[in-house]
Amino acid sequence: MRKHRGDFLIIMLMLILMGLGLLVMYTIGPVRANFLNAALGKTQYSNNFFFLRQLISIGSALAMFFVFAKVLNYKKIEKASEVALAIALSACLLLAISQVVKLPLAKCELGACRWIAVGGLSIQPAEFVKFAMILYLATLFGKYNEKGKNILHSKEFLVRFLGSLGLSLFFIVVAQKDMGSGIPIAVIALFMLLQSGVPLRSFMLVMVAAVMLGVGAIMTSPHRRERVTTYFGGKTSETSEKKEKADAKSYHIENALIAIGSGGLLGVGIGNSVQATGYLPESINDSVFAIMGETFGFLNLCLILMGFAWLLLRVLRVADYSLDYQNSLIAVGVFAWIMTHVVVNVAAMTNIIPLTGITLPLLSYGGTSMMAVGAALGLIYQLSQYTARQRVVDNERIPVVSGPARNNGAQTIEYRQFNNRRRR
Repeated sequence: MRKHRGDFLIIMLMLILMGLGLLVMYTIGPVRANFLNAALGKTQYSNNFFFLRQLISIGSALAMFFVFAKVLNYKKIEKASEVALAIALSACLLLAISQVVKLPLAKCELGACRWIAVGGLSIQPAEFVKFAMILYLATLFGKYNEKGKNILHSKEFLVRFLGSLGLSLFFIVVAQKDMGSGIPIAVIALFMLLQSGVPLRSFMLVMVAAVMLGVGAIMTSPHRRERVTTYFGGKTSETSEKKEKADAKSYHIENALIAIGSGGLLGVGIGNSVQATGYLPESINDSVFAIMGETFGFLNLCLILMGFAWLLLRVLRVADYSLDYQNSLIAVGVFAWIMTHVVVNVAAMTNIIPLTGITLPLLSYGGTSMMAVGAALGLIYQLSQYTARQRVVDNERIPVVSGPARNNGAQTIEYRQFNNRRRR
């Protein structure tokens, strides 16, 4: 497979989104630091604390991008997918154990252990599980595709597919109580399963099963059930009412809507955000979209979403023009990952769906998510160097419909290659 120039639009769009996130941290970071210092009663955070942390996160993400784009060969990365998933799941297992036995490296907040503390850094293994799952599933699908096996009729495939997916969701959704990280993993698996070529009927059955499991995960968790009840305007449980007022349940989403609405079309301007002063929870993490709406306005929010859409289309283009089955699956998996984060975060902040704790890629504060997405986009950039050129796909592959196939009576498509004469 001949190597050619990669898709530099992926790099450009990634840097633009990272730059916007850094600008937001620069403007609201001091406000957030002063709010936390006042709450703690001491000066623990400097005005540039969050800006410098975000700058370090972006630097780490760019380093990961370079490693996966230029240093590591994509074939070696795919071969190491099982080891990568095993390491990521082992880290999640340690966090699950820390729920019962306190471990020195585990960091727990609000009854959930989701982070591993190393020095002054906090690493969230769930973010690397998403990336490792994409690599593992692509290798798994590719293995059975090369053997010519029917994936749906292979018990070995089903055991490995459902086993890896089930373990990932158990450690993250059940043990870590992190539904927000579990949703992208499920969507990644569904998109890659559809891309693998399974019959649509079978895929729909899997979809129904996934939705039923999701509903079950919500109904068995009082916290998630309260979020859904709050979204539909229902009454909370009596136990919950004793702990806090009923109107406090919708405090987060109400202030997110206030932030977006107060921004108008063009925003209140850099440094003039009111909601970032402590009114809106998680203003630098999950709620950064609402803060950007207040600061930059609705029109600029649309431009940011267009930037995400453009980036996702470039990733899909790699899947469309890929000459390798596994590479195409990886691109679809990365597309599903980023798309799910963007759609769920924006929908939650605009009250389209119940509030879900999920970050906005490349914009939200946090090093683990930034590094994982940077590594994934680095791999996509490397894969874009091994795709069919658009001229070849559009001009040199002429579809010719042949007669009915002997096996299933369907018409097959063959491609006749021809060489175009160079225009002088």
